[in-house]
Amino acid sequence: MKILVCISKTPDTTAKIAFTDNNTKFAEAGVQFIINPYDEWYALVRAIELKEADPSSVIHLVTVGGADVEPVIRKALALGGDEAIRVNADASDSFVIASQIASVATGGGYDLILLGKETIDYNGSAIGAMVAELLNLPYIALATKVDVQGATVTVTREIEGGEEVAEVALPVAISCQKGVAEQRIPNMKGIMSARTKPLKVVEPVAVEALTAIHHFELPPAKAGVKLVSPDNAGELVRLLHEEAKVI
Repeated sequence: MKILVCISKTPDTTAKIAFTDNNTKFAEAGVQFIINPYDEWYALVRAIELKEADPSSVIHLVTVGGADVEPVIRKALALGGDEAIRVNADASDSFVIASQIASVATGGGYDLILLGKETIDYNGSAIGAMVAELLNLPYIALATKVDVQGATVTVTREIEGGEEVAEVALPVAISCQKGVAEQRIPNMKGIMSARTKPLKVVEPVAVEALTAIHHFELPPAKAGVKLVSPDNAGELVRLLHEEAKVI
């Protein structure tokens, strides 16, 4: 089985968020970037598990971005990817990103395309569906379990009040979330081997962006904590009613 895992970089969850250029660009200076957790912990690790079950499988990684993405994609190689492809394009528009991934996948003969359900910076959840549409593949989102038997994939996903189990024939694109796999840490052998694994850089296909960022805005600062004495229930009720407005 040939698996393509889509990898994106995101700011570390502890990064301080700031903007530049009149609040139209994220200020990347000094920010530590990581593999988007949904891509790493679930999509990539599940691909690795499938390869462990079937050692003839091959895992390719694809990412869209400049050279600054390469440390992130190298970590993904250290975890267990066999080779990586970086599309040398600005990753600022979902349609452009999806089109670049679809271009890489076209003709690649991939049986399974795995993605995280979303990135933790933009939370758009748009790429997976777009990639599937561009490749004319079936798409299942928000998978919590992915099992492959022969040419059939059984996918479990959460729905309101329960679970849905679906079967689909390969090839297919699936977005993954918590439950599909468990996070792994690269070992020294993986880190060393990642240095020599192929990382191919390809130029982007010509695609027009469908969206443009007007400006970013930080949410209002959280109010401080108010402490209420245990013997002052009346004040607690007043605060909940007049300030928090929850009763």
